Formats: sequence, structure tokens, C-alpha cells
Amino acid sequence: METAEYAVTFADVQQAAERTAGLLRRTPVLPVCGIPGCADVQLSLKCENLQFGSAFKARGATNAVMSLSEQQASCGVVTHSSGNHAAALARAALQRGIAAHIVMPRNSAGVKLQAVRQLGIQPILCEPTAAAREAAAIEVQQRTGAVLIHPFNDVRVIAGQGTAALEILQQAPDVQDLIVPVGGGGLLAGTLLAVRALRPDVRVFGAEPAWADDARRSLQSGRIEPALRTDSIADGLRTPLGTLTFPIIRGLVNDILCADEQQIVTATGHLAAHGRLISEPSGAVPLAVLQQHADIFRGRRVVLLISGGNLDDASLIAPALTADVQSP
Repeated sequence: METAEYAVTFADVQQAAERTAGLLRRTPVLPVCGIPGCADVQLSLKCENLQFGSAFKARGATNAVMSLSEQQASCGVVTHSSGNHAAALARAALQRGIAAHIVMPRNSAGVKLQAVRQLGIQPILCEPTAAAREAAAIEVQQRTGAVLIHPFNDVRVIAGQGTAALEILQQAPDVQDLIVPVGGGGLLAGTLLAVRALRPDVRVFGAEPAWADDARRSLQSGRIEPALRTDSIADGLRTPLGTLTFPIIRGLVNDILCADEQQIVTATGHLAAHGRLISEPSGAVPLAVLQQHADIFRGRRVVLLISGGNLDDASLIAPALTADVQSP
């Protein structure tokens, strides 16, 4: 399927893989069985929760930073993010030896604020609104000349995220279905570019919370729809699609499927109990979607992209681990 009509192409994904070689982990694709609701599926997990920074965001951020010219890099980089992109960009900047300015909402998860601070960068805190985040980032950009690296609506970021799919197709060559979380759409868009170029027969589904179903509604309406709620437990998927990601997703995705909040919580526990994997709720949404829409995937070879493992509330997985250990 042709991808040249989009702002990002398969060639960009290939170049990102070459540019970031040796700077990222080639995360494993692990087969897993025994997860409730998945008995009729041959299931594997692409473990981006084992990536640097415990999230796929390292891919896009690293590609973006390493794409900069020396002149651009000399002024540093800036972003606004409430999640894993913040730490990913901080780490990539540290790798290249340049300054990073990270704007984060005051209500960001503690584990994600701490991840940035552990890299030696003090986040610039702002009010938890899109307008406040953008305004703070623009102020830094104007004051310092830093290059803005958007969390998902950036050609370099989308191309970098697509490198995870390149690995999946090499590691699981018989895959039939791929389920990928979707928030702003960078990961799903990059995945689609890679899969449609190399394996157009593979079905690709976006996965999002029912409480943050803007991607599903956007696909139905043909335009970017706003998020109507911002209280899903899957905090990394509350963001609306971007102007670069939406056309790719609209043109190439098979469908967007949603899971309810309780199913997401349950899936987070199942990954811990049966896969021995720590996943944040956003990363467990593909499993929740699979469990909630099991009929679509019956008899298929399915890979779930587990996007992150920065869990702020350990109580989500403690009962599942305890129950599993105590079972006969």
C-alpha cells in the first residue's frame, strides 16, 4: 500500500532505524498463554515496557534529537508532555550532550516527574491544560532558541515510533493481527507506515479507552475530534490525534477499538500475573481491547504492543500477583 502521500513515509521509518541503531533496545516479542479471555488466540507481546525509559517514546525522541543539525542542537530542545515523552526527550538530549527543557503539567504522574528529575533535569511545571503547556513551551523556545520536539505531531517522532513495528515483523514473521495503543497517534501512525509497506496483509487495530475515544470518533467523522473526557486511568491515551497522525491513521488503519475502564484495570493485572510484566494502564489497553472484542481475533496470531511500564499505582497489579502466587 502506498504511503508516499503522507507527511511521513516508510523511507523515513527506515532512516530512523538506521539513525537510532545502537541507541535503543531491541525489545523482545514474548509468547504468552493462560491470560483469561485469550484462549482462542495465539498471543505474543511486544515489550516496549522494557525499552529505555520503560516506554516506546524513546524511539521517537531519539530519532528526533539525532536528526538535528549541529546548529539546531546547539540551542537544545524543548517539549511539553505529561508522560513518557518527557523523560525520553531528556534522555536523548543527554545522549547527544545538549540542553533539554521539559514542560510538564503539575498533575503529571509522580513516577513520570521523577523520571525526568533522575536525568538531572528539573521539569518546568505549568497548569494542566493544553493551552498552558503550549504557552510555556513557546516561551522557552523564544527565550532559548531551543527546537520544539512535539510528543507525537512531528515527522521525526512518528518515523522513530515506527521502528518498533519493523522489529515486530522480523521477530514475529507469522503475525496476522497487531493491536497498538492510540493517544496522539504517533505510535499507531508509525506502525501503519511500516506494516503497510512490508506486510499489507496484517490487520492493524488502534486501541483506546472508551472514556477517551476521540480516535474512534475521528475515524467515523472524518475529522479530528476532541477528547470529551480526561479522566481515563490510561493517562497516556487521553490526547487527541494530531494533524500529521490523523491522515495516516484514517487512510491505513483497519479499525479503532475501545475498552472500558474496568477491563483496562483487569488487563493491567493480567499482564502482571500471567506475563510477569509491569505495564502502566495505557500499555495494557491492547490486551483489554483483545479481551473485550475476542470474536474479532479468534483463531488468529496476534501481537499486542505493550507501550509502557511506568506504573504509578502498584496496587493495580498487587492483587493479581498475590492471587497468582497463591493459586495451586
